Amino acid sequence: MRTDQNTDSTSASGPSAGIEPIRVDVWSDIACPWCYIGKRKLESAVTETGIPVEIEYHAYELAPDLPTEFEGSEQDYLEIRGFSADQVQPLLARIVRAAKAVGLDFDYDILRHTNMLKGHQLIRWAKAEGRQLDMVERILAAHFEEGRHVGRDSDLADLAGEIGLDREKALRALQEGRHIDDVQADEARAQQPGIRSVPFYVFETTYGVAGAQNPETFADILRRLAEKKQEATQ
Repeated sequence: MRTDQNTDSTSASGPSAGIEPIRVDVWSDIACPWCYIGKRKLESAVTETGIPVEIEYHAYELAPDLPTEFEGSEQDYLEIRGFSADQVQPLLARIVRAAKAVGLDFDYDILRHTNMLKGHQLIRWAKAEGRQLDMVERILAAHFEEGRHVGRDSDLADLAGEIGLDREKALRALQEGRHIDDVQADEARAQQPGIRSVPFYVFETTYGVAGAQNPETFADILRRLAEKKQEATQ
């Protein structure tokens, strides 16, 4: 997957080669399991179709009031989010099954909840370094599969270092709050198209899709938009 300074792109061969990449803006939260599952489904659609895409992730905090050091369990967290005690285990089982279906191994026994503002800042910093998609993948895996803490400066800087970015530069950016305004701007933009949940995908700045859709749905959208692009060049 090729990256540039602003977005992450894939290239294509075959019938779609030569067309401009389809832009996909994704509003997502690190704490959202369906955002990780949806990421895999979109990637599957891109691989299947071979259509070039240009993806940019945007911040959306589901629990902005959560403390950095949240001491509760997954049960505690979901009850705070409005779920009753008897709803939690069936919900988690459904999420784990959905994750396994796309090759992810969620572990709610070790998952650590935290405030995600710092994590979103790291993703914005990585965007400026040309590695946004790699950083999104690393932080989601750390959170859902590895039980890592993704709310503290030093832990997040470690993740940046693990994908080959400069750990000390990442740490300074987080300590200075360099990308708080960018995160807030993302969340303000979400209000314009009326985004109320994530994941939310906007194709070509106009076509909005809510939820972790099946790969076939994403593939159909990509094909239709690619056809329009091809027709426009003829």
